[in-house]
Amino acid sequence: GIAGAIGKDDNTDLHFQDTITAGRGLCDFDSVKILVEEGKERILELIDLGVPFDRLNSELELGLEGGHSRRRILHAAGDTTGKEVVNHIAKIVKANKKIKIFENTVAFKLATNEDGCKGAYAYNYNSDENILFTSPFTILATGGASGIFNRTTNPHTSTGDGVALAWEAGAEVADMEFIQFHPTSFYSDSGETFLISEAVRGEGAFLVNEKGKRFMKEIDSRAELAPRDVVSSAIFNELIKAGTNKVYLKLDHLDSKKIKNRFSNVYSEALKFGIDITKDPVPVAPAAHYMIGGIKTNLDGETNINGLFACGEAAATGVHGANRLASNSLLECVVFSKRVVDRILNTKRSIKKISLPEKKLKISEEKREAFTSLKIRLTELMSEKVGIVRSEDSIREALNKIEEISLQFSYDENEYFSERLKSQVEICRLIANSALLRKESRGVHIRSDYKKEDTAMSYHIVQQKGKEYSFVQVKK
Repeated sequence: GIAGAIGKDDNTDLHFQDTITAGRGLCDFDSVKILVEEGKERILELIDLGVPFDRLNSELELGLEGGHSRRRILHAAGDTTGKEVVNHIAKIVKANKKIKIFENTVAFKLATNEDGCKGAYAYNYNSDENILFTSPFTILATGGASGIFNRTTNPHTSTGDGVALAWEAGAEVADMEFIQFHPTSFYSDSGETFLISEAVRGEGAFLVNEKGKRFMKEIDSRAELAPRDVVSSAIFNELIKAGTNKVYLKLDHLDSKKIKNRFSNVYSEALKFGIDITKDPVPVAPAAHYMIGGIKTNLDGETNINGLFACGEAAATGVHGANRLASNSLLECVVFSKRVVDRILNTKRSIKKISLPEKKLKISEEKREAFTSLKIRLTELMSEKVGIVRSEDSIREALNKIEEISLQFSYDENEYFSERLKSQVEICRLIANSALLRKESRGVHIRSDYKKEDTAMSYHIVQQKGKEYSFVQVKK
């Protein structure tokens, strides 16, 4: 879904407070204020553009999710809101003759010189063509990195490539220790998984352990509607206690017709595994879901590199703190992408007479098998050692093994699989190094050796290639 304070009993102050509370003291207040206030405008624009948000008796149907004090979650086609928004906007983009789309094309290096970013070097798979895109402004909107964990709700391609591009070019990255695990990802013995929306619990589903006992009530007064970090941690502890791989969501007490309509995607996906969510307990376990950190930006999406911008999950805007409030992610996308565009339209920058070195990517098919094998090992390592619960010992072990894995590959300069593995190794390092530095448990970052929040650590951890890490105070 997408969150917005548009209900009659709601306002932006309440949405602001819910976001701050979920973020556990690490949200930048100015970013959150922009998110909730401009978010309402952006949602109304999406409605004007014709995005088909679900309605009940002609009124927008608003759902409730964990951490929200009001019903403020808009959905489209039940539980596939992001897909509906993207598809609708994509039609508008494709119809615009001024926009040219390059599909099956990978950006493998940002084109930079002493004056900043001037575009990107790219490679088209289908035509076997190298392309240099030059532009006064470059926007990275490349999504997250949760695909570097072996149990994830993300596509396997979501491996933080845009963050790695920016890092390599000298951009600052922040908050990389905060990887949000979604509490209720479908569990199957085969390892296949899909997201079971937070809104399922918002409609009254509850969690039970292997013995059929409901456990969230004992942990938080909000029970299943507690913020995600609380629910994920509670499930993790249940799994450790019982020595099992899953707990269960129960929906059999809810209106089956409403559940089938409201969560049609979840219903049909579960049926493929022989589970009828309206009758059967649904096996679930946490899975890596959302990268809170990313490329550090200001309020207009600008990075520390002249001409380079970032928005969406690839960016660290300071809105999510240590734990993203449910359905604020789509809102962040539409709010801060608009601010990026507005900033660019009001900025003059010339790239005339630029000189950039030639860089060409090639693909060595003989490296594919080694890359695939080492990538899988990295995902298993990250899940085991830098997953929901970490410790200094497990993180240091991960860092050592990341280096071992990296050394087992024969890298070639400007070669596709070499660049892909370098990128994923770098993202794993950034997450692990940041997790090592934060000696506390806060939000989605849980340390077994530092079990409490430390008020002295109310800062963002910022990393930059070739420089010492820095601590940046949260803006209150």
